[in-house]
Amino acid sequence: MKFILASTLIASASALSIFGNKAPVAESPAFAIDSIPGAIEPTGLFDPLGFAAKADEATLKRYREAELTHGRVAMLATLGFLVGEAVESKTVLFNGAISGPAITHLAQVNPVFWILLGAGIAKAETERAEIGWVEPKDVPFDKPGVLRETYIPGNLGFDPLGLKPEDQAEFVAMQTKELQNGRLAMLAAAGFLAQELVDGKGILEHFSG
Repeated sequence: MKFILASTLIASASALSIFGNKAPVAESPAFAIDSIPGAIEPTGLFDPLGFAAKADEATLKRYREAELTHGRVAMLATLGFLVGEAVESKTVLFNGAISGPAITHLAQVNPVFWILLGAGIAKAETERAEIGWVEPKDVPFDKPGVLRETYIPGNLGFDPLGLKPEDQAEFVAMQTKELQNGRLAMLAAAGFLAQELVDGKGILEHFSG
């Protein structure tokens, strides 16, 4: 899907956050289901299968890290679908040779691009692991993937516009907004994929017919 959708895959590794900061906001006393960001009325914390209710604090943080990462990727993917299809014949990238539904774009790029893409993902994932995870040598072999105690899920220190609030309540509110947008984007991206697989037409093409 052109460079834009490809960059979505890189973002899946880097999980960019506009709420990050090198000096994390003071975390709430406990990362628990009754205080975790993302719960809104009227459903509260939507957990029909009880995954969060059965999880300890460390596991709950890993769940939230995964949700944030997938949500951020989905937001970029949704944008990538629309922009990639809109500019496919109007950009110098790939000499305008890539066309059709967005789900076919990556398969049309030069194989060299995949090498660059893989290197970018590896670099971003390595940096994310160094920020959020305890070094493997300091973790019991039967408990891999332990997050640092001071790490707030999703807080990778990326805030170029300085949008992260200093007030804890405002910070939680912004986290909830990001989560809600990410959840909606995951549904939208899945819908885009399914629609293009069903009829082979681009998303924007459905609005121009």
